[in-house]
Amino acid sequence: MDEAKPSVVLQEVSHVYVSGKTAFLALERIGFTLQAGEFVSLVGPSGCGKTTLLSIVAGLIAPTAGRVEVGGKAVTGPSRQIGYMLQHDYLFPWRTILDNSLIGLELHGNITEGQRSEALGLLAEMGLGDVAGQYPHQLSGGMRQRVALVRTLVTSPDILLLDEPFSALDYQTKLQLEQLIADTLRKWGKSALLVTHDISEAIAMSDRIIVMDRRPGRLRRDIRIPEEIRAASPMKAREMPGFHRLFGEIWNEFEDMEARREPL
Repeated sequence: MDEAKPSVVLQEVSHVYVSGKTAFLALERIGFTLQAGEFVSLVGPSGCGKTTLLSIVAGLIAPTAGRVEVGGKAVTGPSRQIGYMLQHDYLFPWRTILDNSLIGLELHGNITEGQRSEALGLLAEMGLGDVAGQYPHQLSGGMRQRVALVRTLVTSPDILLLDEPFSALDYQTKLQLEQLIADTLRKWGKSALLVTHDISEAIAMSDRIIVMDRRPGRLRRDIRIPEEIRAASPMKAREMPGFHRLFGEIWNEFEDMEARREPL
C-alpha cells in the first residue's frame, strides 16, 4: 500500500434533502475511513443514501453536517484526486472513442501530446486500441464502460468512486469488467469506493463491505473480507467456501432490515 496516496475520512456525515415544505434525513452520522489502496463497497436497501454519500465524497454536494477529508484536507468541491464512474457511460455520440476518453483532461486545460499518448496506451491496455477512431454506437455496452474507465483513469485520480458501473451489463461482461477493474486498480495503486446492489459483486471485489441501514442511511456493519477471498480473482472468489458463508451473513442483515421496516 502506498502511504503517500491520500485516504478518505468521513466524520459524522449527515445530509437532509429539503423540497418545498418537506424535508427528509437521507444520511445520519456516517463515519468511516477508506485507506490508501483499499477497495470498499457500500451495500444497503434502495433509498438508503449510497449515491448521496458518493456525491458528498466527490464534492458535488456539501453535507448538511459533518466533514469529509481527502489526504487530511476538507473536501469543498470536485477535485482531480477523485474520479467518478457512473452506471451509464455518458459518451458523446459525435466524438471518437479517443476524444471521449480525453474529455476529463479537456476540462482541466489544454491536452499535451504526452497525455494523448497516455490515453491511447490506456485504451490499448483495455483492449480498445483498435477502436480509438470509432464512435460509441459502434461499440458494445461492455466496451463503452471500458472507455468510461479510461476517461476516469486518464486524469490520474488517486480515488475512484464507482456507482453501479456494471448493473446494465450481461453477466459474462460484468464478470470481465469486475476482473479488469480489480486488476487495473491494483496495478495503479488506486483506492475505490463502490456502490452496488449486488452482494456477490461486493464480496468478490472488496477489501471491506459497509452495510448501510435503511433510511435514514446509517452505518450498520463494517465487514472485513477474509484474506483468501481478497487474494482471489472476482470469479474465483465466488467459488470459495467462505464466500457463501459471508453472502449469507450479509443477506441476513438485509432480511432483518426488511422485517423491521414500518408499513407505509
